[in-house]
Amino acid sequence: MSEKAKKGYSADSIQALEGMEHVRMRPSMYIGDVGTRGLHHLVYEVVDNSIDEALAGHCDAITVIINENNSVTVQDNGRGIPVGMHKKEGVSALEVVMTKIGAGGKFDKDSYKVSGGLHGVGVSCVNALSDHLHAIVYREGKVWEQEYERGKALYPVKPTGDSDKNGTQVTFLPDKSIFQQTIEFNYDTLASRMRELSYLNKGITIILMDKREKDEAGEFITDTFHSTEGLKEFVKFLDNARTPIINHVIAMEGEKNGTPVEVAMTYNDSYAENLHSYVNNINTHEGGTHLSGFRRGLTATLKKYADNSGMLDKLKFEISGDDFREGLTAIVSVKVAEPQFEGQTKTKLGNRDVTSAVSQAVSEMLEDYLEENPNDAKIIIQKVILAAQARHAAKKAREMVQRKNVLSGTGLPGKLADCSDKDPAVCEVYLVEGDSAGGSAKQGRDRKFQAILPLRGKILNVEKAQEHKIYDNEEIKNIITALGVSFGTEEDAKALNMEKLRYHKIVIMTDADIDGSHIRTLILTFFFRYMRALIENGYLYIALPPLYLLKKGKTERYAWSEDDRMRIVKEIATEGKEDAVGVQRYKGLGEMNPEQLWTTTMDPEHRSLKQVTIESAAEADHLFSMLMGDEVAPRREFIEKNAKYANVDV
Repeated sequence: MSEKAKKGYSADSIQALEGMEHVRMRPSMYIGDVGTRGLHHLVYEVVDNSIDEALAGHCDAITVIINENNSVTVQDNGRGIPVGMHKKEGVSALEVVMTKIGAGGKFDKDSYKVSGGLHGVGVSCVNALSDHLHAIVYREGKVWEQEYERGKALYPVKPTGDSDKNGTQVTFLPDKSIFQQTIEFNYDTLASRMRELSYLNKGITIILMDKREKDEAGEFITDTFHSTEGLKEFVKFLDNARTPIINHVIAMEGEKNGTPVEVAMTYNDSYAENLHSYVNNINTHEGGTHLSGFRRGLTATLKKYADNSGMLDKLKFEISGDDFREGLTAIVSVKVAEPQFEGQTKTKLGNRDVTSAVSQAVSEMLEDYLEENPNDAKIIIQKVILAAQARHAAKKAREMVQRKNVLSGTGLPGKLADCSDKDPAVCEVYLVEGDSAGGSAKQGRDRKFQAILPLRGKILNVEKAQEHKIYDNEEIKNIITALGVSFGTEEDAKALNMEKLRYHKIVIMTDADIDGSHIRTLILTFFFRYMRALIENGYLYIALPPLYLLKKGKTERYAWSEDDRMRIVKEIATEGKEDAVGVQRYKGLGEMNPEQLWTTTMDPEHRSLKQVTIESAAEADHLFSMLMGDEVAPRREFIEKNAKYANVDV
C-alpha cells in the first residue's frame, strides 16, 4: 500500500475544481453526453444566446456556418456582448461570460425577460469543451476580439478595428479529447433545429451554411429559415404528409397571467395524436404543466360544445380526453421567466401557474373558432365520436392481448425462443425477419441472455390503421406479449407500462435489402407511435449485419458497406490482383450459417448495433407520417432528394 493510500480519506483528498475544469472533467453533466448529441448541443448553446437577443428585441438575423475544419461559426446582429471592465472579476465582461460558468445577462431580468438554452449552462461550457474558441464583438463603433484554448483566455480582450455594426461572432472547434467518438457535425441535424427555432421565433432569419460541401452549381450547401406565421407554419410543415379534415390551422398568441402563450393546432384524418411542447424554445419531451393546461382547455371546451350540440346524445359510453386528441396535431409554446424543470431528462415543466394560463388561452381560442366555424366544429365532433368508438374497440383488443398471459400459462408467444436469465438489465431480444433467419439466430445465439422472436412477413403499417386493428395484428401482439409491457392508466389509456419489461435491449434484425429496410421502418413506426417510451429510455437498437464476405486463401473478412468492401479487397489482394479476392454478397440473414450470424451480428464483442434515439420529436413525427402515410407527393420529393444516400436516421 502506498503512503498516500495509508493517509486515507482526509480533507486533502477533496478536489476543489474551478467551474471550467469541472465541465471538462464531467462534460456529460452539462451537455448530456459526449457523443453526437452532446456535440450538436454546443451549437445550440451558442445559437440560443443569439435567440435570447432576438427575444429581447435586439436581433433578427443569425448565421450558422460549418467550416471546412469542422469548427462552427455563429454570428448575429444583436447588441454584442458587453466588453467593458467587470467590477467584481476585474476583467472584461466578455471574458467573464466566456470563462465563468453561470455568468451572463440572462440572470438580469432587466436585460432578458426570458431565455432559452440548456438550463443556463451557456457559452462558457462550449468554451470549456472547445480546443479553440474565437470571439469577435461588434460594439460601440469598434471590433473587439479574444481567443481561448480549452476555456482559458490567450490574451485580454482587445480592439482590432472600427465598425459601424453591432453583433457577436463566435467560432469554436470542439475538443477531440472530449468528443472522442466524432467532432463531425451533421448538417441535417443542425438544419432540423434551426428550422424549429425559426418557427418558434417568427420574424427571425436563420441561415445555415456548410462549407464542407458544394451543390451542383458550385455553391456551398445553404438553407435559409424564416417564418412569418410561426407555429401556424410549423403545424403545416408537420402535417404536410397528412390529409386535413378542417380548412384552417387554429392559432392564438397572447399573454395570460403574465405568461406569453402561443398555440397552433389542426385536425387530420390520421389516428395518431401529435403534441409538441416548448418552454423558452426548449423541447419539453416529457410535457409538464403547459401540456396539462392545453389538454384541460381543449377537452373542456370541445366537451361543452359537443354536449350543447346534442351530437353525443346517442353515444352509449362516456367520451374520454384521448378521443378529443385523435388526429390532432398541436404545438404549445410558452415563455417562462423562471422555468422549473423536472423529470428524468429535465425536460418536464413544473411551474404550476402555467397550467391555468395555457388552459384559459386555449379555451378562449377554441370557443371563438367553434362559434365562427360551425362546419369545422361539426367535423371535429364527428371525428371525436369515431375516436370514442374506436377507443372502445381498442380497449377490448388490448385486454385480449393482455388476457393471453392468463389463458396460455406463460403468456409468451410460441415462436419466442426465450433466454434463461431473467434479469431484464442483461437480457436482449432480437426481432428477426422470417423463419429462416430466425432459425439461424436461434442456433447461433447465447441462450443465457439472448432471446429470438421471428416475425412473419411485414407487420401492419400502424400509420394508416385504427388502434383496435393494430392489437388484432398477430405479429404486433407477439411483440407486445414477448416484451411483457402493458397499456393504460387512469390518466392515459395509451400510456405504456414498462414495470414488467423483460428485455433492456430490443434489437431489430432484418435483411440488408429493400424489403428488410421496409420491414425495419414498419417496426420503427410501431415503436415510435405506440411504444415511444422504450426509445426514449434507450432500449431500442438496430442490428447491422455485414453486406459482404471477402475471401483470399484462408483469409476471411467481412464488409459492412461498399467502401468497406473496396478497402478490404485492396488490403488482402496480393500484387494488385484484386480479381483473386472472392466476394460473397449476403442477400439476406438466412444465407449466413449460425456461426457467421453470431460472429458478425450477435456477439457483443464484435457486433455493431445502432441505438435508436429521438433527437427531435417533431422532425421524427414529420418523417414517419411522410414515409408511412397516404400522401405520395412529399414522399416522392424526399426520395428524389435523398435517394443517393439511401439512409434515414431517426
